[in-house]
Amino acid sequence: MFKRILVPLDGSGPAERVLPIAARLARASGGSIILVRAISTDPAHMPSAPAKPMLNQTVGGVDQTQAESYLRAVAGSELLSGISVQIHVPVGAVPASILAIAANEHADIIVMSSHGETGVRRWWLLGSVAAKVARFAEVPVFVLREGGPLPKERHPGERPLRVLVPLDGSDEAKAALEPAAYLAATLAAPGQGALHLVYVVKPARKPQHTQADQNIAREYLAAMVRRLRDGSENPAIARLNLEITSSVIIDDDIDRGITRVAENGGISEGDGIFEGSDVIAMTTNGSDGLQPWVGSVIERVLYTTRLPLLIVRPRK
Repeated sequence: MFKRILVPLDGSGPAERVLPIAARLARASGGSIILVRAISTDPAHMPSAPAKPMLNQTVGGVDQTQAESYLRAVAGSELLSGISVQIHVPVGAVPASILAIAANEHADIIVMSSHGETGVRRWWLLGSVAAKVARFAEVPVFVLREGGPLPKERHPGERPLRVLVPLDGSDEAKAALEPAAYLAATLAAPGQGALHLVYVVKPARKPQHTQADQNIAREYLAAMVRRLRDGSENPAIARLNLEITSSVIIDDDIDRGITRVAENGGISEGDGIFEGSDVIAMTTNGSDGLQPWVGSVIERVLYTTRLPLLIVRPRK
């Protein structure tokens, strides 16, 4: 599924942490990597540039040459040996440049860090580059947090690499399932991948209403697990032979509930205790379920979790 992997870089170590993940995805699919280092036209990101157009152009030209040299060195590194690599050094607004190249080069996924550093000024911030790319990208965006854990491959007999997928009963939320399944299977190889479906129920004023919502959520997740296992929901997911579990939790804050169960684990419906997840996969909105959550939830999860986050925009 992920054959063309776009990786935005800025020359920093935090941004380069994504390269081993991108390489694993490319090798698993026999695909290619597209390296991008955008040159920002915002004067705030070029603190050494005088406020004169001609001198700005000169500094920008030097930056572009350095960026091309940097990307060629990354492309020729041992880490990416044997992988077909393209390089792009666009000039312009950083998020828009990344999104434009992703569209023009038909990228299947964007793999990026949530934080990087350019010169003396940080710009790879949640709320700026990573969040804007994730919000508007037409393809899945895999965001790795600086200082957070990286999903490691598994070997047979080890605990599965688990991707947690929050559902709310809507078709939009289900759009994360297939990309999450491919990511789990690919990154876990040669070991076992797993999906854990979670439904966050917000407590009602009356306990009996909360219990009723829990029962509805459990029935929904149980049916979804059955359909994913037997292929009636998505045959492609069934062919991946993933471990699939689910849980219903109660929390009056949906993003907090998602982060809590992803990082700390909990009780799995009918399967005992699970130890937490390695990745969270979410869509940018859910709209017509029992208790729908919207795009703002995913941004709050971005700000609070240290886990990698796969963000998927539902197809219209």
